[in-house]
Amino acid sequence: METWKATTICCVRKGDDVAIAGDGQVSLGDTVIKHGAKKVRSIRDGSILTGFAGSTADAMNLFEKFEAKLDEHGANLTRAAVALAKDWRTDRVLRKLEAMMIVADKERTLIISGNGDVLEPDEGVAAIGSGGSYARAAATALVRKSDLDAEACVREAMKVAGDICIYTNDHVTVEVLGA
Repeated sequence: METWKATTICCVRKGDDVAIAGDGQVSLGDTVIKHGAKKVRSIRDGSILTGFAGSTADAMNLFEKFEAKLDEHGANLTRAAVALAKDWRTDRVLRKLEAMMIVADKERTLIISGNGDVLEPDEGVAAIGSGGSYARAAATALVRKSDLDAEACVREAMKVAGDICIYTNDHVTVEVLGA
């Protein structure tokens, strides 16, 4: 059975700016199925950014579950992320989901996985998905050594990932916190 390969998601926090970007490519094996999928979104009137890597149906399910956890925990990002990760790891249906998420608000950036992980990365840079390592390396260098704002850093990091990873394209969607 062929495996879906899809996505690079990168989130950059620099100064007071937070931006998240996702490429649009969805692949099945060695075939590109879609070029312009939207894998990042702004929720809660622009106060929280989210992005997913993995199966689209699984990700939609996780977005809904995450929003429910935000409701349940008074919009506390960390508590909602921990509750989602716990459910994801222990629920019979949820634990079969194949995806990862990045969520961010003004204070935190978190990576959530189905293994029960809720990770807050160093230096305000997080990346997941097929080209995540490339995007993270590029974004980290840009945050450390450039005067670019968060949005420009995340766009440049996605270009680097797209140039290296065959499962990442240049159809990038960017969401900026509070924009």
